[in-house]
Amino acid sequence: MRRLARLAGGRAAPWLALLLGVLHTAAFAPTGLWWLEPLALAGLFALACGAAPRRAAACGFAFGVGWLASGLWWLYISMHDYGGLPAPLAVAAVLLLAAFLALDYALALALAARLARGLAPRQRGRRALLLGSAWLLAELARATLFSGFPWIAGGYAHSVGPLAAFAPWVGVYGMSALAALLAAALALRAWRLLGGLAVLVAAAQFVPHEFTRAAGTLEVALVQPAVAQDLKFDPDLMDAHLEALARQIEGARGQFVVTPESVVPLPFAALDRDYLARLERTGRPLLLGGFLGDEKQGYVNSMAAFGAGADYAYGKRHLLPFGEFVPTGFHWFVDLLGIPMVDQARGTNTAPLVVAGQRLRPLICYESLFGEDFVASAAGPEAATIFVNVSNLAWFGTVMVQDQDLQFAQLRALEFQRPFVRATNTGATAVIDAAGRVTARLPAGVPGVLQARVEGRSGATPYARWLAACGLWPLFALALIGFIAAARGRRDAVH
Repeated sequence: MRRLARLAGGRAAPWLALLLGVLHTAAFAPTGLWWLEPLALAGLFALACGAAPRRAAACGFAFGVGWLASGLWWLYISMHDYGGLPAPLAVAAVLLLAAFLALDYALALALAARLARGLAPRQRGRRALLLGSAWLLAELARATLFSGFPWIAGGYAHSVGPLAAFAPWVGVYGMSALAALLAAALALRAWRLLGGLAVLVAAAQFVPHEFTRAAGTLEVALVQPAVAQDLKFDPDLMDAHLEALARQIEGARGQFVVTPESVVPLPFAALDRDYLARLERTGRPLLLGGFLGDEKQGYVNSMAAFGAGADYAYGKRHLLPFGEFVPTGFHWFVDLLGIPMVDQARGTNTAPLVVAGQRLRPLICYESLFGEDFVASAAGPEAATIFVNVSNLAWFGTVMVQDQDLQFAQLRALEFQRPFVRATNTGATAVIDAAGRVTARLPAGVPGVLQARVEGRSGATPYARWLAACGLWPLFALALIGFIAAARGRRDAVH
């Protein structure tokens, strides 16, 4: 760490930060080396501490670009392989996105460096608190600004490991802050702070943290059609795909069948009535992915219930930029990609679907990243007992992206102590229990139906309670407290 700190004033610092950012990505799924997350951050902080604000910003920016470009490279597949964007433009688009998101970390470290100028060198604990607060603020900014894009936020690396014990208390961003504070204490050699945090983490492993209780079981069948994305919208193959889907549904067992997001790549109104009647005859509730609405009012990416007298529909509420809504000024870019039904409407329903005594809350793909959006379904007497997460990640291939998305659901399960069942087109179709463990999973890219018995849960975690009451504001307040403590330290140093 001392050698890294000496390099902070040299031209090599941003390049080292870039490499540390790439290393940081290895902390997340599929490699899952969670201990690399605080170590890579410690290296970054060693480069940034004591540096001028401009040099600290350069290090934060380079780290963010290395981390996010290496963690989001699979976006290239959707833009080039399926969107038809020339390879150089697709590479440039991934790098520009990573650079834009990295600005949060550049500004955070510049702010920390600016505020640290008035702190005495011996005030290592305050400096570490300042860095941890700045990093938390950057993570929250990425999660909330411009509709939010918190993919592989730092806390997700700790869906396993000792920091996982904090998930039901402080959630993913609280875990990000704790990991950053540990990293800052290590980088600055703030041994007292580091020792106190180590004791806290060790103690957390022995504190009882089961806040929800069993609420019965449900037999589910999760359908994975494994239709390649370049064939999904082919009109000549549509009938064959729908026939194969119907056979999978008819052959499924259990009390409830779930298909992936947009498994029917059409408005439900366009489906043949005989086909829908065939699905109804299975005698079990079926949650089918498709589109509600029309061209005039807008299409809504939806999950609709069929069979056993079911009357339910859920429309996606948190839309994906560029894939489901077009940010102002970017229609030209989306037109180059040729993505169908790209400018969609938002759903409004948040009520659960009740099946065999279980309350099921659908979440469509990207929505699983935003626990603050659906926390009302994890707290209160009518909260969901099981979350049903559906997606179609075929746009992005099978390497890295599926395991990352699964990791996000694992952490949501830990935060809210609710099981997640996931039905996907090409993977990762899986069952996650209330302790965040993957108990069953289908191989990627292989058609199949995953049968499982899932235990529903009722009750609420401390995180669900305060998040439902206050949103993410307590974490913003925590970052502010760190800045105030640093400001007091500056006054102490002056006097």
